[in-house]
Amino acid sequence: MNSDSAAARIDTTKPHPARRYDYWLGGKDNFPADRESADAVAEAFPTVRMAAVENRSFLRRATAYLAGEAGIRQFLDIGTGLPTAGNVHEIAQGIAPESRIVYVDNDPIVLVHARDLLDSSPEGATAYLDADLHDPERILTHPDLLATLDLTQPVALMLVAVMHFITDDQQPYELVRRLCAALPSGSHLVMTHATSDYLEAEDVARTTEANQRSGVPFRLRSGAEFARFFSGLTMVAPGVTSVTAWRPEEWRPHPRAEAVSMLGAVARIP
Repeated sequence: MNSDSAAARIDTTKPHPARRYDYWLGGKDNFPADRESADAVAEAFPTVRMAAVENRSFLRRATAYLAGEAGIRQFLDIGTGLPTAGNVHEIAQGIAPESRIVYVDNDPIVLVHARDLLDSSPEGATAYLDADLHDPERILTHPDLLATLDLTQPVALMLVAVMHFITDDQQPYELVRRLCAALPSGSHLVMTHATSDYLEAEDVARTTEANQRSGVPFRLRSGAEFARFFSGLTMVAPGVTSVTAWRPEEWRPHPRAEAVSMLGAVARIP
């Protein structure tokens, strides 16, 4: 892993989802192009920062469920983004120190900060791949992944707030199918996805236009379209739902589903 060469590849003139997400979460590793893109989306969807926070909360709860109740000890987190509080390895290894985690992202700035992601417990292991979801075979055959994960044992595939950046012409369902097909029985698929379900028609049009203007490819999907990603898998209760309603740890004031407009689900690979 060469963070110096990665730094040289950072293009600050074009917005990137990882840096835009960092901006919404209050981070500092973003640039004017990222902030301009993020603000364009926020104009049409003012609660987008809240959606980012709630999405992160879902990630923590899903990881805790997998490491606790489901007994998963291996995690493949694709589109991990920049380090922030409550990374997958921190949650999983806090429950099961022997957990092994591979992070994947295609933004060089994430590679520069990867050392913060790789602070593993002594019993477990973490690795970071500079790779792209559009090339699942490169991810699945990468030497660092194979040195960290045993693909004959169950793996949790985490695609959290990433598939809405894969437009229809990029074969999103086929990408997920290829990744799941490489994992053994007992593995799990974890996904969240921005949805149009809670939006009025004019809001969908306004949000779609804002995303086009933001310079980051984006595709809102309905609940039915989201559920297609889990075809042939066994849904974990409560199934497809708003991220705010997926196994909340305790009652707390939380935003309405309309304000978050994000679906989440976990399913077991039979």
